[in-house]
Amino acid sequence: MTDPAGLATDLARRIRRRWRAEVQAIGATGSLAHADDREGTDLELIVATYRPGTGPAPMRRRVDGHLVSIEVAASPDLLARARQLTTLWPLRADRFLHLRPLDEDSDWLPSVRDAHLARLTDATPREFSELARDAWCTADSLLARAVQAGQWHDEDSALLLLAEARIAAAVTDGLLTRTYFRNSADAARRTGVVGLDLVELRDRVRLQAAELEKRGRPVDVPLAELL
Repeated sequence: MTDPAGLATDLARRIRRRWRAEVQAIGATGSLAHADDREGTDLELIVATYRPGTGPAPMRRRVDGHLVSIEVAASPDLLARARQLTTLWPLRADRFLHLRPLDEDSDWLPSVRDAHLARLTDATPREFSELARDAWCTADSLLARAVQAGQWHDEDSALLLLAEARIAAAVTDGLLTRTYFRNSADAARRTGVVGLDLVELRDRVRLQAAELEKRGRPVDVPLAELL
């Protein structure tokens, strides 16, 4: 099996050679960016272009035993994404904060990290609390649907919904504590939701609701206070 770092470097070289006039920078996220890649590691590449619609096509392929994902975005669009805060911030921040250049022409890439850090500096506690409230609603809804599926003896659906509810609860914790994760599995592991059953997860979600109430308002409000 090909060495993942070598495969990524070779791929970046080929992209640069073919689209030199269009490509501004090429970087890697995930395991390559953290330098803990190993045999079979997925390769996640980001290609920044000068203009939208140029450069290679985005794709996901299996290459020499590795799943290779290539994301392509115009550099202004990539910077705009780095400046956005959404409910999925705990799962997406890592790709902006850890972006490893794959060739010597990728000096532009640190500006992605700088843009994201600047946005975090400007973010207020209330902003993160509002995002956490949105994520909490997702977790609560998924949990309720998992309970309902269990009552209907639809065990497969209940298990799938429970898994999704665990991730949503982990994301809520990440927003409440301003903590980001490598991926969904890392989020579930570090927040301790792995293996929680329906009752235990419901208790966790209730604790999150209590914390959100302390931060401004309850998660369940009268219609008159909705808008």
